[in-house]
Amino acid sequence: IGPTSSECLGDFLRITLSAEYFEDKYLSLFVVDQSGTAWELDEAMAAQCGYTVTYTTCRSIQVCASALSCHSHLEKDVFRVTIQIKASHTPDMSNATTHLKSASCHYGPWSPREIKCESNYMEVSVRREVPQTIKDFVQDEPEDWTFVFPEAKAEEASIWQIVFHQPEEKRALLMSNAWSAGYGLNASDSRVLLRVPYTAAQVQLVKVGVLLLAQQAARLCRSNQIPSLQDQGITFSVLRSSTFYKYQWVILMVDTTVACPVDGVDYTNKTITWTIPKYIPPLSGGMTSLKDVLVEAGVDLHKLSAKEMASRKYVLSNELTTITMKIPIGAEGGYYKTSVSNGQLGVKYTINLFLEHQWEDNKWGLTKHTIIKEIEAPFEQAEVVITNNLNLSAGLMNVTVGTFLPDAELVNLTIEGVVVAVPEALQHGYLIHRTRYANGSKAYVLQVPLDTPSIKIEYMGEDMRAYTLNVTLTFITYPSSETFVVPVVSLSAVKDAVLPSATGFCDGRNLHLIITRGNVDQNWLPFISDWHLTQEAAQKYNYILRDNGTHLAISVPFLSPHVSYEGFHTSAIKASFYLTLKDDITLAQRRDFSVSCLFSPSELIQCLPNGTVIITAIKLVGGEDLDTALLVLRDRQCKPSLVTERTATFKFNVNTCGTSRKFNSTTVTYENEVLYFRPGDDVPIYQLKFLCLYAVEQTADVPYGSKNSPPSIQPGSGCLALSLKLFKEKSYSEPYQESEYPVVKYLREALYFEVELLQPKDARLDLNLDDCWATNSQSQNSLPQWHILIHGCENNKDSYRTVFHEVNYSPRVKFPQHLKRFEVRMFTFVQGTSLLQE
Repeated sequence: IGPTSSECLGDFLRITLSAEYFEDKYLSLFVVDQSGTAWELDEAMAAQCGYTVTYTTCRSIQVCASALSCHSHLEKDVFRVTIQIKASHTPDMSNATTHLKSASCHYGPWSPREIKCESNYMEVSVRREVPQTIKDFVQDEPEDWTFVFPEAKAEEASIWQIVFHQPEEKRALLMSNAWSAGYGLNASDSRVLLRVPYTAAQVQLVKVGVLLLAQQAARLCRSNQIPSLQDQGITFSVLRSSTFYKYQWVILMVDTTVACPVDGVDYTNKTITWTIPKYIPPLSGGMTSLKDVLVEAGVDLHKLSAKEMASRKYVLSNELTTITMKIPIGAEGGYYKTSVSNGQLGVKYTINLFLEHQWEDNKWGLTKHTIIKEIEAPFEQAEVVITNNLNLSAGLMNVTVGTFLPDAELVNLTIEGVVVAVPEALQHGYLIHRTRYANGSKAYVLQVPLDTPSIKIEYMGEDMRAYTLNVTLTFITYPSSETFVVPVVSLSAVKDAVLPSATGFCDGRNLHLIITRGNVDQNWLPFISDWHLTQEAAQKYNYILRDNGTHLAISVPFLSPHVSYEGFHTSAIKASFYLTLKDDITLAQRRDFSVSCLFSPSELIQCLPNGTVIITAIKLVGGEDLDTALLVLRDRQCKPSLVTERTATFKFNVNTCGTSRKFNSTTVTYENEVLYFRPGDDVPIYQLKFLCLYAVEQTADVPYGSKNSPPSIQPGSGCLALSLKLFKEKSYSEPYQESEYPVVKYLREALYFEVELLQPKDARLDLNLDDCWATNSQSQNSLPQWHILIHGCENNKDSYRTVFHEVNYSPRVKFPQHLKRFEVRMFTFVQGTSLLQE
């Protein structure tokens, strides 16, 4: 319990640093000697001094020390090791906290020769033979040693030099030079130690064969002789060396050859087979007999009894010439770790085996050979299970990804092409939960609101909608730091589609279509035939388009390019407007809507008091090939003054163009018709009759004045009645009513204002606007303010200047000089970059 724990494992001490305590911290490890000096435990120092540092898949750190490691303290049958840990939240190790862990372990009696094969070093220690001192010998001066052997030191007991035996030469290094080359040398009162990193320059790779012939095995049994081995190919790392040390007045030599297996592992039928030859020529040189004393094995430095091995289905075979261990892949004692191969996710079964072989021979007496080996089984590809649970009531898509082994960690997500770290995913609407299971594995649950932009919603037909989440998860493995990605494409089909519906009506001048959007048209666009109806496009034709998210409202004037006219009657014209919702990607037609109304023919005819007639002829459905420029009146010389693709407008006096008239007691009726003739044919295929009625008797006020009295202006005061109105379109034909406020407008959308002098109705008065401004509230004196007109002119500081519109005489406008009309583009007040109001 706490940041560290320790465990004694035979001749090894293992200290474990808690993953929970040290996770997400930068660490530096040191070994503290008896004097209190701290030695940094880097890779080179660990291999030279008998330490291994392992980062486990559970993200803890294990430091394992040999009983004869550097800076450990040996006393009788106990060795003590002190580890210093510095932990910091920053890589420069500033503000680091320091932890000390000291632990001791007992070790058993030494064999004459002990060999250890660790993952990063080989170690051999041999009993130091001390000869009998020559009777009455006195060494006069310590300097006698350095006079005879300048390289030898004068201490009581020390290693002098090491000699490496290579096939082509021998090379000798003094102890100081050997340490500089990375070798670990040490001598106690009873032993000489050599520790060799696998990467040392003098290490050789030697193949050791396995005996196959039964005759040789039988000969071995009869004679107890070591047979000659056939070279089958198990590779050993070998260092052949002799170490020289001095004791009093003599120099002694011991054989410090060491050999450790590199391979010897086979994988067949989901079984790991590890084979170790008993007779290793570099270690058995000069021996004439060999007898097994003990063969034991285990996992993770824990020895296992025969019963424990059987329960795990391990098989340990001690044959005549080999020792073999067979482990089923997946057996207890090993573990699976995450592995990545060519970007593919997989697992590898891993087990930390160790084998201890003790034998007696005629050269050394007892040799103890301990081999520690981490074995990885071949890569097995793994499938990631992705399950989806759509929760419509909560508006969430719950996606479970995994399971994953403890050594895999989710680090970021790629959402619509943007890489997002896990802590930042919440800002994009992603809530991530990690679910842990009893065996240490885990799964990740993504909770994503259905209105998140990265969830694509597609209408499938009938009442079905498809919700699709497309996100890529990136994982990292510990401690190998491999990365892999898991694409998550999760689709759910649900019967929750509400299709758009529409209602239509007309108000005498316009056709209105109001579409209730439903929930499936997020990607559906309004089209009039093949023409995409946008706000800008609607303004071009003086259409009104409003969209509040739930409803789409379109208002189209009766006389507009996209209205179809299907028939004339003396009392009515049938006009229709068609709208289609199309998919924004495929442009496939999804829904069609229309509104049809009957309009009075008077909408096409204006009979002005001065006898001028304005007629608009319209093209009917079915007459698409009709050329409106060829429409004429009864007098075929009277042609239209304005032509569009669908209309032709005639402007003429009632006394021209073949107009006939009829009188009765109260009215005069003028009649004409618009005609269309095919070339060479006198029978019209298009005929639009129209009438204008004028009263015979009508009272009118006629102002007059004296020619002898020039007009004059007198200053005075009185009450003026004024009105300010907002109109729906540029024609200034329909103002907004009280019930329609507040009016919702988009930025830059046009606002059409009209100021009118209501009283007095005096033709001598002209209305002029001096100042006009907008405020942020209903109080005209509130701040901020923005001037739309200044001294009757546009505000030249405005990006979109005010536009004045001419006011002409009409049945509604008797005194054009009493009105002022102007157009302003919609804007909003801002403070810095913040909107003060919508």
